[in-house]
Amino acid sequence: MHYWRKLHKDLFNACLAERKTAYQRECRSIGYFDQQNALPKFKDNWEDYKPLGSQALQATVKRVDCAFMRFFQGLGKYPRFKSSRYYRGWTYPGTAGWKVSSEGGNGRLEISNLGKIQMRGKARSWGKPTTCTIVWKNNKWYASITVKCDVQRQTGTGAIGIDIGTLTAVAFDNGDKIDNPRFLASAQADIRKASRELRRKRKPQKRKLKASRRWKKARKKVSKLQNKVANRRQEWVHKVAAQIVGDNSLVATETLNVKNLTAKAKKGKRKRPKAGLNRSILDVGFGMLRSAIKYKLEEAGGFFIEVPAQKVKPSQTCPKCLAQKKKELSERIHQCEKCGYTADRDVASALVCLNWALGTSVLDVDASSSTAKTRKHTGSLQQLGQLKCQKPRTPRSGVRG
Repeated sequence: MHYWRKLHKDLFNACLAERKTAYQRECRSIGYFDQQNALPKFKDNWEDYKPLGSQALQATVKRVDCAFMRFFQGLGKYPRFKSSRYYRGWTYPGTAGWKVSSEGGNGRLEISNLGKIQMRGKARSWGKPTTCTIVWKNNKWYASITVKCDVQRQTGTGAIGIDIGTLTAVAFDNGDKIDNPRFLASAQADIRKASRELRRKRKPQKRKLKASRRWKKARKKVSKLQNKVANRRQEWVHKVAAQIVGDNSLVATETLNVKNLTAKAKKGKRKRPKAGLNRSILDVGFGMLRSAIKYKLEEAGGFFIEVPAQKVKPSQTCPKCLAQKKKELSERIHQCEKCGYTADRDVASALVCLNWALGTSVLDVDASSSTAKTRKHTGSLQQLGQLKCQKPRTPRSGVRG
């Protein structure tokens, strides 16, 4: 499997080099179909690629095309050559080349020309497998299998407003709170100690200087600690999201632009406090928690309403009289000077989100969501297949009168 991963990495780099060289020397652009049609001759010259499967090789070529499409659309940087350390695996976009013997609990994964592999894990629901991605991560092999099934999830009949923060992870409109677990902060001392030991070892250099064995061992230790923090955060996010969705069919929260919230401090500003705030935001997992609640609600048939923060300003608005007053981050208690209402700042913000959502018709949920943007797609193998099957239109001659 490691050798197959290396072959897919070499194919990725070869396709990238062909596109780059053709444009720099001949000003000629090479598309996906050009490289896909060249795969049969490529396998004739390199017999090691024959056992890998045609669709898996096409998916690797498509990965190069997607990288260039993201670059042209302004969604990413110019594609770079991959090393074996950073190239994770390969993908089977269809049902050819692999087979699963399982009903959702453990089972075996059979890959053509490779053999059967024992799997560990259990799926919540199972159906017809459609795609499979083999990934090497943190010294372990993972199989990400996409299954076509009817998702069933139970939900309650309540409606709730939530506020996500760093001091308190989740605050509800009824006054309940979920404390911030601070997974990264609790493991920060061990990660810093392991990183300090890693810096003392000989690392790989560009001038053909190989890394020492102790450097590789120290790097695995740092990666293991960081992966443990990520797994604990992911497990906590899914448990909290399942708890919220299990009791409520309508959840309202304010819009969160995590990219802008975690941006670097500008020149002349205090960088260390901003870096600490960014670390706290990422430690809670604002985006992960919001996405988990949203897709779980969609599976259960509920409604996820996003309150436009710039328009409503939940943190600055009184939930009783709707009077607005600017507050600093250090002010954790909401005290309205107009009506005298006093409550926790996060609880008041969650109550404002719920009141705004209840005043909005559930039929206009999509229109009321300020973060509903059209996602830019770079294309898939199925879309390319449909495009390839279309007959080219011949231009008609003549002059229109």
